[in-house]
Amino acid sequence: MRISRSIALATGFGITIAAGVTTLAAADDFPSKDVQYVIPFGPGGESDISARLQQKYFEEITGEQLVVQYMPGGGGAVGWSQLSDMSADGYTIMGSNLPHIILKPMGKDVGFQTADLNNFFYFHYSPDAILVRNDSPFETLDDLIQAAEEAPGAVTLSGSGTYSANDVANTRFQQLADVTTTYIPFKGTGAAVTALLGGQVQAEWGYTTVAANHQDKVRMLAVAAEERHPLFPDVPTFQELGYDMVGGAYRGMAVPEGTPEEIQQRLSDIFQQINENPEFQQKMQDLGFVLMDVPLGEMDDFMAEQHRVYEATARELGLID
Repeated sequence: MRISRSIALATGFGITIAAGVTTLAAADDFPSKDVQYVIPFGPGGESDISARLQQKYFEEITGEQLVVQYMPGGGGAVGWSQLSDMSADGYTIMGSNLPHIILKPMGKDVGFQTADLNNFFYFHYSPDAILVRNDSPFETLDDLIQAAEEAPGAVTLSGSGTYSANDVANTRFQQLADVTTTYIPFKGTGAAVTALLGGQVQAEWGYTTVAANHQDKVRMLAVAAEERHPLFPDVPTFQELGYDMVGGAYRGMAVPEGTPEEIQQRLSDIFQQINENPEFQQKMQDLGFVLMDVPLGEMDDFMAEQHRVYEATARELGLID
């Protein structure tokens, strides 16, 4: 029997509505099983610490587990290059870090482009800081600068990867202080801290979070924030010392291409709810993090602004003309 065009169109429209209702229903029920949270760095760094803190509250909100996994390599590039091949159902999310996801593709072919990452929420940042061991001869930032002036390249600093926030900070600092140091990239902040504590390097480009976590072993010489951090009122900012440096590492989350927007919104809402929990906020503050809320609906504008800022940084680094 021949079906009329009007009936066919109505039937097709009904199928479309049904599909939309099914997607919305799935979003309402999401998650109904554990969510895999892939950290594209090794264990022990800020991304790992944050994820471990988020686990408890994720389970309280959803009744499901947030299962942390690691995929280190290339300063995050190994993980980000594989995100597009992962399941696009919302049950796999990955840590997304700035400036890494913008600068790395500008430098060379790293297996992914910034646009490949569907960011759905950015939740905190940690200001850059220069750290030394408590027994270091560098008592002040001036001490470190003087050593670098006397022996260009002799002062070694660890950091979390190439084209990371640490690498950017080191490049900027060398320009402002007119010194040459040797920056040694490691697979995440955890490894960079280990190198400092083990005496492999003289200093580290870390964060306020590192100092908070190792207060008995390290001290900060300066912090790249607009104001002194509440946990470290005696540590001057770079600006106070005459160096116009404000910046750090921003951390968020992304999902594979094709993940339904309703599921992305649900994930964004969950992690924003975690950020709003007073107990969680206090824990993050005590560890030196600075919370921020960039939900899915504000992500396009946020990323556009970050592109503008880091494109200028890329020119300073010589990544682009």
